Amino acid sequence: MTHVFQTFSADFVSGFKYTIYASLLALIFSLIIGTLMAILQLSHNRIIRNLAKAYVAFFRNIPLLIIVMFFYVVAPMYFYSFDGFQAGTIGLTIYTSAFIAETVRSGIQTVPSGQLEAGLSSGFSYAETMRYIVLPQAFKIVIPPLGNQFINLIKNSSILAMVAGLDLMYQGDLIASTTFNTFDTYIIVGVFYLILTLPLSYLMNYLDKHWAKA
Repeated sequence: MTHVFQTFSADFVSGFKYTIYASLLALIFSLIIGTLMAILQLSHNRIIRNLAKAYVAFFRNIPLLIIVMFFYVVAPMYFYSFDGFQAGTIGLTIYTSAFIAETVRSGIQTVPSGQLEAGLSSGFSYAETMRYIVLPQAFKIVIPPLGNQFINLIKNSSILAMVAGLDLMYQGDLIASTTFNTFDTYIIVGVFYLILTLPLSYLMNYLDKHWAKA
């Protein structure tokens, strides 16, 4: 195992960097899109509400690989050519945003309706009430499931390997096919993923306990 790591350390580190980069981009944008879709699902406008619900239902119920392959294979045929990293990151963002939308929506609905009414009666607009009063409380409530979504996002980033996304799994596949030492190679890849997911898991647990006392 040590020999494999020493020989291909640059490749492992390069893939690790791409995995971190893709995960961060997908995390940020999926949180933004997911939160927006959560709010739109609760809109008083029936058309907007139904469109948001359709978005969430559609992307939650199709495989992540299909979304990624759409941007990698289909999109270049009609409007724009994405490389493997871009296609994988976009697909990961859209897929994760649908799950985050449901998580945040449930958190918003858990907040007492009186909070929204109090904000509106105090002169805040609907958007300001959501931003300053409802959403902060909702996010505190959904920290554990939201943390699970972030961890799943990191693990799902291995989908980039299917489209030559230069991520950690892609590099691991190349190394395994070169050395035929699949056991050691994928153990090392697994350790790199743990380096990302374990601290995030502990952080989410800490925030959950900390905010529960607040």
